[in-house]
Amino acid sequence: MTRPFLASLAAAAALAAMLSLAPLRIIAQSTEKGNTKGKNLGGPGGVIAVNGVRDENLPTPPAGPTPREADGKPNLSGVWLSGNYSFANMGGPLPLQPWAQKLMQDRQATRGREDPEAKCLPAGVPRITPYPFKIVQSPEVIVMLFEGNVHSFRQFLLKREHDKDLDPSWMGDSIASWQGDTLVVDTVNFNDKTWLNGRGAPHTDKLHVIERYSRPDLGHLDVEITMEDPGAFTKPHTFKRTHILSTTWEIHEYVCNEFNVDVDRLVGK
Repeated sequence: MTRPFLASLAAAAALAAMLSLAPLRIIAQSTEKGNTKGKNLGGPGGVIAVNGVRDENLPTPPAGPTPREADGKPNLSGVWLSGNYSFANMGGPLPLQPWAQKLMQDRQATRGREDPEAKCLPAGVPRITPYPFKIVQSPEVIVMLFEGNVHSFRQFLLKREHDKDLDPSWMGDSIASWQGDTLVVDTVNFNDKTWLNGRGAPHTDKLHVIERYSRPDLGHLDVEITMEDPGAFTKPHTFKRTHILSTTWEIHEYVCNEFNVDVDRLVGK
């Protein structure tokens, strides 16, 4: 099953440029003439599209208790929608060191011309796209599959320590453990090639991200994220995101490289 595309990546290029300048109101697919192939999610005008979901178009979260595994741990599995608030939210200004603040301003001045995500490179952590993502849970590993960007993935390995011999990577090395009903994911071993957000916030290979995943009920996934980077930050920074469960959507194939026909037009300033 292939995913309907409404436009070439000219739209994605424009999206990346806007993200580098200001918080974005995500454009969702509507049911207007010529734009009727969105998947109805059951909410008010609840249609999902290649450009994500506005908050007002998120479906009403399904009600019910937190699903649990046989061992009693919460089951985090499902297809999750981020909406605009979780997508753009990073809890306010980042505590960047002067060099990092200047680099972010330079990236904004050139309108995101060098944004790795606009070149179909991985978004990194904790940056997310406005596309749905899917969590698949097992006792040994929890996998996060992303519909957007390069259709990439993360794996949270339980019952092990960080590998000491890995090369720095785009998504880092993630290990996980349960603290009561909260899954704590510890990620290190990043390269310095990704942006932390669409506004061009940089980081170094000293970045350390700790995420705390909890599912308070059937329809919500809460994530508390703490970033530490002694190479780029003046202090740790913590913020929260909440994702909504979709009961009507499955993630679809999206090959960014195939549609990235306008990357050469990202000339910036």
